[in-house]
Amino acid sequence: MEPKKFLFVSLDALSVDLAWQIIKEGNQVKYYVQNKEESEVGDGFVPKISDWEKETEWADIIVFDDVLGQGTKAKKLRNKGKFVIGGTPYTDSLEDDRAFGQEELKRFGVPIIPYKDFTSFDEAIEFVKQNPGKYVIKPSGQSQNIKGLLFVGEEEDGKDVIQVLGDYKKSWSKKIPVFQLQKAISGVEVAVGAFFNGNEFIYPINVNFEHKKLFPGNLGPSTGEMGCTMFWSVPNKIFNNTLKKMEQKLAEEKYVGYIDINCIVNSYGIYPLEFTTRFGYPTISIQQEGMNTPIGEFLYEIAHGNLPKLKFKSGFQIGVRIVVPPFPFNDKETFEVKSKDSLVYFKKPMDGVHIEDMKLVNGEWVITGTVGVALIVCGTGQTMRQTQSQVYSRIRNIIIPHMYYRTDIGDRWFEDSDKLNTWGYLRES
Repeated sequence: MEPKKFLFVSLDALSVDLAWQIIKEGNQVKYYVQNKEESEVGDGFVPKISDWEKETEWADIIVFDDVLGQGTKAKKLRNKGKFVIGGTPYTDSLEDDRAFGQEELKRFGVPIIPYKDFTSFDEAIEFVKQNPGKYVIKPSGQSQNIKGLLFVGEEEDGKDVIQVLGDYKKSWSKKIPVFQLQKAISGVEVAVGAFFNGNEFIYPINVNFEHKKLFPGNLGPSTGEMGCTMFWSVPNKIFNNTLKKMEQKLAEEKYVGYIDINCIVNSYGIYPLEFTTRFGYPTISIQQEGMNTPIGEFLYEIAHGNLPKLKFKSGFQIGVRIVVPPFPFNDKETFEVKSKDSLVYFKKPMDGVHIEDMKLVNGEWVITGTVGVALIVCGTGQTMRQTQSQVYSRIRNIIIPHMYYRTDIGDRWFEDSDKLNTWGYLRES
C-alpha cells in the first residue's frame, strides 16, 4: 500500500501506540488529544495538532478511538463521504449505557443476566436487603471509566455489596448518577471480538481473556486491565451466539472498527456482560503482535468497506501492563512525586514493547500523563507456556523506578481452556 494520511481524534490519548505503529509502517499521522492533562502523552512519538477539524480534508483516514460522543462525530464525517474508523450514536450507547446494551442483546435473541438500574444508592441498598445474593456493581456512562469502582460481590447474603454501596454513597454519589446491579454468575470470563467494515465482520475473530485485578492471583482492586491473553480463531459458538446476531444492525449503522463483547460462560449457557464498541486498550496493541497484515493497511481497507485478508499468527499472544504509582487510583501528588518524568531503561533492544502514557525526550522514554500506565510488553508463542516465557523474559530487561505488574498472566488459561473445550464453546457451531 502507498503511504496514507491518518488523522487521530482522541479524548485521552488512548490510541497513541496505534498511531505510532502506523507511523513506523511508513504512513503520515496527525494526532489530536482533547484532554489537556493528557496532552504530553505521545510527544516525540507522534506529531500533534491543536485543531483536528481543520485537518479533515488533509486526511485519507480519520480514526476516532473512543465512545462518549465520538460516534456522533464519526457518523457526521462518514455521511460527508470521509473514510472513518469509528462508531455511531447507537454503537456508543451499546457501551456507554449498560441497560441499553443489555436490552439490545435481548432484542436480538441473546440471553442476558438479570440486572436493575439505579439512580439512588439508598434504593439499591434496600433492593439487596430485600433480594439477598451476589451482585456486581457497575457504574454507567462516563463513570464506568473509573475501573476501580466496579465491584464483584462474593457474599451470598449481599452484605459486602451493601457495604460498598454505602461507601459509594458517601464518596461518589455526585460522580455516579446511574449504576447497575447485575446478578453475579459463576463460570469462565471470556471475550470475543472482530473488526467490522461497515457491512460485515472480517474474519478471523479474536478470543481474549482480560486480567482486571491489580495483583497476581486475581486479588486487589479492579483496574481497566493488567494484562490479556488472546488468540485468533474461526467464528466459534460464543461469537455466533452473540455478536454475529447483531451483524445486520451494525451494517445498518455503517459501523467501522473493532467490536468486542465480554461474557461469562458455563455449562448452562453464554451470558454477555458488556460491549466494547471501539478499540480495546491494551487489546489493540496485543492484537498487532498476532497480525502479519500491517495495521495501517488493514484499517485503510476496512474504512473503504473492503474485505482485506487478515493474515495472523497461529498460537497465542500475551500482553502485560507495566504500571507505576498511583495506578489504578487517581492521586496527583503521588504521581508527581513517584512517577512523573521517570525514565525507562532497556537493558537491551527488544521487540514487543508498546507505549501508553509515554513521551520521547532527547531519545529517552519518559513517563507522563496522570494515572501511571507506562508500557504494554507482549509475547507470542505456539503454546501458552512459550508465550509466557517470552513476555516475562522481555519484562526482565526493563527498568522503571517503582514499576509493578502481574506475574501470572496466562496461568488462568490452563483451567479455563479445559472448561471451554468441554462445554464446546471454542468450536464452530
